[in-house]
This record gives sequence, C-alpha cells and structure tokens, in this order.
Amino acid sequence: MKEKVILAYSGGLDTTAIIPWLKENYDYDVICCCINCGQGEELDDLEERAKLSGASKLYIEDVIDEFCDEYVVPCVQATAVYENKYLLGTSMARPVIAKRLVEVARKENAVAICHGATGKGNDQIRFELGIKALAPDIKIIAPWRLDTWNMDSREAEIEYCKQHGIDLPFSADSSYSRDRNLWHISHEGLELEDPANEPNYDHLLVLGNSPEKAPEEGEYVSMKFEKGVPVELNGKKMKVSEIITELNELGGKHGIGIIDIVENRVVGMKSRGVYETPGGTILMEAHQQLEELILDRDTYALKKDLGNKFAQIVYEGKWFTPIREAIQAFVSVTQEYVTGEVKFKLYKGNIIKAGTTSPYSLYNENLASFTTGDLYDHHDAEGFINLFGLSLKVRAMKMEEAKKNK
Repeated sequence: MKEKVILAYSGGLDTTAIIPWLKENYDYDVICCCINCGQGEELDDLEERAKLSGASKLYIEDVIDEFCDEYVVPCVQATAVYENKYLLGTSMARPVIAKRLVEVARKENAVAICHGATGKGNDQIRFELGIKALAPDIKIIAPWRLDTWNMDSREAEIEYCKQHGIDLPFSADSSYSRDRNLWHISHEGLELEDPANEPNYDHLLVLGNSPEKAPEEGEYVSMKFEKGVPVELNGKKMKVSEIITELNELGGKHGIGIIDIVENRVVGMKSRGVYETPGGTILMEAHQQLEELILDRDTYALKKDLGNKFAQIVYEGKWFTPIREAIQAFVSVTQEYVTGEVKFKLYKGNIIKAGTTSPYSLYNENLASFTTGDLYDHHDAEGFINLFGLSLKVRAMKMEEAKKNK
C-alpha cells in the first residue's frame, strides 16, 4: 500500500497542479484537505476537481467557529495589529489550518503534509512552524522550494496539468493574488506591485464599496460584549462568526476597513498589498472603545505594548509557542470586566462613536467635570506637581550651577 500525503488544498491552479506532481515525484497516495475558514464560493466543486486531478480523497473541514472563537477573539482582545495597520487576517488563519492538517494526517496515518506556499512569502513559515510544533515527526513538502518544481507561471502549470490529463477551466489571465476567509480578503499583484500606483478599487474590491461609493446616509450599529467577547449585534444575540458575517455586510456597504500597506515580511522583503477587513475593523474598533472606558492607565499601557508583541508573534507563525500562551493569559485577565455596549455610526469609511456604556466603567463624571467634587480638590494638584516635577527642577538647578562654575 502506498504511503499517504496530506495536501493543503484550495482548489486553485497551484494546488491542483501539485496533485499530479506529488504522484509523479513521490508516488504518494494524495489526500486533499481543504480547511474552510469562511472562503465562501471558493469551495464550490472542489471534490470533483480534486478527484479529476488524481486525489484519492478530499476532506473539507469546517473550522469557521473554531477560527473565530479561538484565534480571532484572542487577537481582538489583544488589539493585535501588525505595523499599525494589518489586522492579521491571513496570519490568524494559518495556525488553525496547520492544526487541522495535522489532525487529518494522524487520522489517515500520513507520512507527509504538503503545502503550496511560495518560497518568498510568510505562509510557508506559518504552516511549517505550526506543523513542526504539533507533529515534529511528519515530513513537510514545499514544492515551490524544490528543484523538481519547474513551473514558474500559470501558463506552465496549465500545460503541466494538460500533460497529465487534467483539463480544468483555469485561465492564464493575470489577476490579483488573493487570500480570503471570514475575517478578510487580501490582494497582491498587478498594479499593486509598484507602490507608486494607486489601487484600481473598481477592479479590486470584493467585499464592499470604496468610501466614495458608499451610501450618502450613515447607519447606526450597536454591539454588546461580555468579558471582551462580542455576544450581541443590534439587539440580537449571535455567535462570533455570525456577528463577523453581519458586520462584513454592514462594513462593506459603507466602505469600512480598506487599507493599502507596504509591510515587512518575515523573510526580510517588503511587500505591498490591499486588505479588505470590513467586519474585523468594526469589531476591533468597538472593542477598543469599550476598553478605554474600563481599563486603568497602567494596564492599558502595558496591554498596548504586549498587543504589538502578540501581533508580531502571530504574524511570524509562532502561535503554538509558550510566549503566545503567556501573553494571551495576561490579556484574558484584562478582559474580566470588559463588558458593556458600544454604539457607533458607519459613514463613508468612518466608524463614528455614538456612545459607550459599561457597569464597570472607570469614568467618573464628578471627577471629569470642571466642578469641584468630594473626590478631587484642585489644591491637591500643587503638591502632586511639585513632587512629580522634582527631578526636572533639580536637574535644571544643577545645570544652572554648572554654567556659573564654567
């Protein structure tokens, strides 16, 4: 009986061409595994395509709720944003994909896992670190890094498939390189390869409108959180995945969450991409609005620093590591009282505050107002400032003394 390999299968041209390539170069029994993180219609007709291409079996594993509850929510709670803009849409999905690939490999007693990530990108790192952490004994095959992979264009891959009796409706036309899940969709390639070019949003956008084409009327949205987890949208209780789905519709309609970024990849190069994250942008902003009402100053400041570190860890594919677990444990403690309701208006790419309430709010109207209340005496500020600025005053005095002596 042939040894088995699990192929991370998307149904696209790259992973379709890998099926006959694996059979030709390794003589493996190829088992395709598509991990559904919310790709939508991209999953249509996958089984027929995989079988026609030579796969013996196809798994379609639905991990949407696991992805949202165990990967997205911790990143939202941590306010994990890479390089101030990127909401980690692809990065968050890779560890749950790697985890499920390993589970299927164990079930099938496979000796190897194969992925179609290129040798220039971040995904090869994310997939392989996840697999190494969870199954160090399983072999990893990355065709794009091997000399036996001779296909360097879509035309070459189509021709290779035809030579192996696979004639599928793939086009050699140039298009954007995209990655999609429930949280976002990314776009790379074509005019985006030159940072001097403005994105062609009419051609590019998938999840919604540009702000210029958004409705002239804004739309109010309310969201409730319990311990940092979104539980209700516009008065209706929903799962996290359902809230993100609904927010994607609302955010896409109003041109929310479109970013154009030149980011620093793990492998050392810069890359330019456009990301659509309509629902994720709204969810992240709503969570931050609630936190700023509840967290004390020192916790908020430290959490911001650790959130940046958390984003870097996730971006680099280090989800299954002690440091990610440790930072997430800290973040979980900070979420104990992040409960309340956030209201905002969506209007032409903007998320406009419309009121935030929480039973654990640290905002005290008596303290914050200009009137003098029982908790705050304006006279107390003089002594505080004297002590708080003592080191500055002493230094200034010493500098003056040094000048005179000189």
